[in-house]
Amino acid sequence: MFKRVLIANRGEIALRISRALRTLGCEVAIIHGREDRLSLPVRFSDLAVANYSSNPLESYLDYERVIEIAKEIGAEAIHPGYGFLAENASFVRRCEEEGIVFIGPSSDVISLLGDKIEARKAMEAAGLPVAKGSNEPINNAREAAALATDIGYPVIIKAAAGGGGIGMQIVHEESEFESALNLCQSRAKSAFGDDRVFVEKFIEGAQHIEFQVLGDGHRAIHFGERFCSIQRRHQKLLEEGPWLDAEVRAEIGARVCAGAQAVGYKGLATFEFLRDKHGDFYFLEVNPRVQVEHTVTEMITGHDLVSLGIRIAAGESLSLTQEEIEISGHAIQCRINAEDPVKFIPSPGRLWDCHFPAGFGVRVDTHAHIGYEMPGCFDSLLAKMIVWAPNREDAIAGMKTALGETVLVGVDTVIPLHKAILDEPDFQSRQITIQYLDEHPNIL
Repeated sequence: MFKRVLIANRGEIALRISRALRTLGCEVAIIHGREDRLSLPVRFSDLAVANYSSNPLESYLDYERVIEIAKEIGAEAIHPGYGFLAENASFVRRCEEEGIVFIGPSSDVISLLGDKIEARKAMEAAGLPVAKGSNEPINNAREAAALATDIGYPVIIKAAAGGGGIGMQIVHEESEFESALNLCQSRAKSAFGDDRVFVEKFIEGAQHIEFQVLGDGHRAIHFGERFCSIQRRHQKLLEEGPWLDAEVRAEIGARVCAGAQAVGYKGLATFEFLRDKHGDFYFLEVNPRVQVEHTVTEMITGHDLVSLGIRIAAGESLSLTQEEIEISGHAIQCRINAEDPVKFIPSPGRLWDCHFPAGFGVRVDTHAHIGYEMPGCFDSLLAKMIVWAPNREDAIAGMKTALGETVLVGVDTVIPLHKAILDEPDFQSRQITIQYLDEHPNIL
């Protein structure tokens, strides 16, 4: 096991990683910007290194400085968490060059999976179901329209280097292609420095389902699925699991493990799918990192995924078999964002009062506390509230109780929206697609 690991992140995920490292007997080091100098992850670390910048994001994005700090303090490994440098292949390549372990997959694997066109090819070759579409970049509207005629409208244009839904454009007829293609290419170039786009069949009435995978570079196992269809602007708000019956879980689970093994995946990964109204699955992407909602899987399987990922990075082989992974009960996670619950405008500010619930089956991952200054320059996630119960109905009831006991004074939060969703009949009856919030515009 590593003696000292540097965490290159902030907020609740930095604290979650810190706990896992301490449990494994590692010294915890962390970099931090000026805004986070008094945060809990920094205060609870063994060694904190200030990395101030006039641009707060650069404190966590300047990977040459991160590597320099790791070398200065003798850190054997760097854990990126999610966001920031977690999927930056250039950063991972530099870690490999400097002999520092990156807790996650190799730079080659991240490069492959970060290119949506190449990832689509690799997963299709490994036996995963993919939607009809282009396996090469689309350069002009005429080419795109010809492909769409073959596929069948509607189709969607996506950025090859994209993520988070940035630039995606849905096209319903040929006349829309010229402007949609130009817009997607322009946004892709601006966001990712890469204007390549591709076209695939748009899955109407889709549900978003993802599988949690762990690989050691040779063998891979899965920990079941999570249901993540309640989203706004392609950002998840509420996640839960399990969702599928055992037969479907086994079938898709075997395929994602084959996909992970085909690319020699090492570490935690999430394979994301859209499922149509007929129950057919279509590969979406692989997130090569710990996922925000990994907590749901931990609650229903009883396994510490973050620690398992660290063990793999330290050189251990998979210690579990697929047969040992059992799913028990149901878990729901609500992301508590510091945002206006109707307009989703960020709500930075000081927490003058702060109380989170506890009790049977309740877990809260947060870096918040009384007096915490929620900055406006980072992601608005303030806490993740997870409730486990023997079944979905009891998990919903438990989450409503937990949200009702939560006190956060000084910022707006999306708690009123979560309460409304939990009471909404379509949610309760599992009639949910990725258009759920659009289809319920007056839920608050």
